[in-house]
Amino acid sequence: MDAIVKNFPSQTDVDGRPSQKEAEDAVRVLLRWAGDDPQREGLIDTPTRVVKAYKELFSGYDLAAEDVLGRTFEEVAGFDDIVLVKDIPFHSHCEHHMLPVVGHAHVAYLPEGRVLGLSKIARVVDIFGRRLQTQETMTAQIAGAIAETLRPRGVAVMIEAEHMCMAMRGVLKQGSTTLTTTFTGAFKTDAAEQARFMSMVRGFR
Repeated sequence: MDAIVKNFPSQTDVDGRPSQKEAEDAVRVLLRWAGDDPQREGLIDTPTRVVKAYKELFSGYDLAAEDVLGRTFEEVAGFDDIVLVKDIPFHSHCEHHMLPVVGHAHVAYLPEGRVLGLSKIARVVDIFGRRLQTQETMTAQIAGAIAETLRPRGVAVMIEAEHMCMAMRGVLKQGSTTLTTTFTGAFKTDAAEQARFMSMVRGFR
């Protein structure tokens, strides 16, 4: 319990966030609204667990993509072709229903003298994924962060994901996926580069 309290101050944070107690009380309200008893044995610790889980699930709000992308490498031996990291798994939550979004991201860029550590690309996906999102916004945010920080000749991002707000409620369409893309620079202006990106993503699966 002490470790959890350190992560959630007892008073409102300087950025306006509620205290841990306020967050736990809100969970208790939702449990009562759903028709259950927050004081029964199986739920007595649920508010604390939920708040702790939300701290992890939405940790992207405490991270900045530019900090992750700050370090680059210039010793590339003249390499200037597509760098693609594909099938990056991620979990997010839709901002409309706060239900999970589960999928994969494919991220590519055309270097302009500098390259990123490959793990940095996956971390950027996680930073934007661990926020309340729409898939369209997340796709554009990943591309924009890499384009602004690295200044490559172009960035291409494709996200394929299943939205639980469609699978668990509403139209109840399990297994349907949504695909979004964003292109910048040469990927946006050169159809051949777009086609190469799509071919590399779809090939060798």
